[in-house]
Amino acid sequence: MTEILFKEILFNKLDELKKEAIASFAGVRSEEELYALKVRYLGKKGLLTDILKDLGNVGAEVRPVIGARANELKGELEETYERQSRELKNRKIQAELEAENVDVTLPGTPVSWGRAHPINRVLSEMKAIFREMGFTICEGPEIETDFYNFEALNIPKDHPARDMQDTFYLGGPIGGNVGAYCNTPLLLRTHTSPVQIRVMQKQKPPIQMVSPGVVYRRDADVTHSPMFHQIEGLMVDRHITMAHLKGVLEVFLRKIFDPDIKLKFRPSFFPFTEPSAEVDIECMFCEREGGICRVCKGSGWLEIMGCGMVDPAVFKFVNIDPKIYTGFAFGIGVERVAMLKYGINDIRLFYENDLRFLEQF
Repeated sequence: MTEILFKEILFNKLDELKKEAIASFAGVRSEEELYALKVRYLGKKGLLTDILKDLGNVGAEVRPVIGARANELKGELEETYERQSRELKNRKIQAELEAENVDVTLPGTPVSWGRAHPINRVLSEMKAIFREMGFTICEGPEIETDFYNFEALNIPKDHPARDMQDTFYLGGPIGGNVGAYCNTPLLLRTHTSPVQIRVMQKQKPPIQMVSPGVVYRRDADVTHSPMFHQIEGLMVDRHITMAHLKGVLEVFLRKIFDPDIKLKFRPSFFPFTEPSAEVDIECMFCEREGGICRVCKGSGWLEIMGCGMVDPAVFKFVNIDPKIYTGFAFGIGVERVAMLKYGINDIRLFYENDLRFLEQF
């Protein structure tokens, strides 16, 4: 058999394979059937590979011509396969859409609106009131050093007030592996007062700020939590007096609770203020209780916050001259306010994520 005749035979086989493959691809009805045809014609053991095995029987001059024709056919069949595959996928998608039969005129599925957590609601309300009075909102780190949390607030290491605010230590000389990398004791802050120290270090009077945030103490019962929210305020300027403090707190408490609510200030003690006072509001539950009120124990008053004039010793830690400047500070628990506003008797309800409780707000 001459090479010319052998060449014609291979060309005829390639042409017949092309017609057969294209017809087969056009008649498929599923992606599985289409893939099986691809293996039949283009696979390693497919029909095209079988034809090319005969290339060894032709001369070097004819072989490139047949090889080029075979590669051209391979490209056409691969293109046909891809086109048919896309068409089958489009048919499948169209069939699924028609099967769903969506009526676009029907009303949509209602989506329930989320609600702000009661703690966040009360905290936002408190911050808004202080903004109206000209206070700036300042925030600071929840992990503090002993200096900012105690020392700079006139609470030395041997002071009994530390027992009242025993907290969680994270490292440094007091304990923990972190101490290997830290020369200063680290702890979770027990109040947001360290923010006041940081502000006074960077800013000279006049200062008028509040510091909201999370604080931590080793307490856990129906009225105390190891983690709770607090907002503390500070005002420092020339000639600030206790009268300014009382005026600010009266405005705040009457806006957050009731315009006609009664208040009283009674002497107390805090290491960082002198003189110091506790603020009480009249009990809002007495009328709801039969007999002796379980909330105020029959006293008619509820303790709500602490306050006082900034101790001159605190000013010395931040290089503010106490002979020129005076100031006041106060602190109030956000959960305490929320419990009174909403009549909640267990602080743990705020943190249990029970939708039956949260949906009430």
